[in-house]
Amino acid sequence: MTNIFAPAPHQAVRRGVPVGQVPNRRYSLASLRNAIAAWRQRTRFRWDLKRISEVNPHLIDDIGLTRTQVDEEIAKLPFWQR
Repeated sequence: MTNIFAPAPHQAVRRGVPVGQVPNRRYSLASLRNAIAAWRQRTRFRWDLKRISEVNPHLIDDIGLTRTQVDEEIAKLPFWQR
């Protein structure tokens, strides 16, 4: 039986990082902006979905969702409140 968690002998090598050493991971400002933009987009979608379900519930069928799916999506909390 082989150990699937054993390191592969052909690991990719990064320039400037000695073999076997984990590089220091830094995240760029652009990746942070992208994460914030994605979070805002999901929040806005849930807000719009809630408003549509309250004001025009017949439109839920038009976008191809069930009432249960809408309720589950609306009930999702931000990651820091879970």
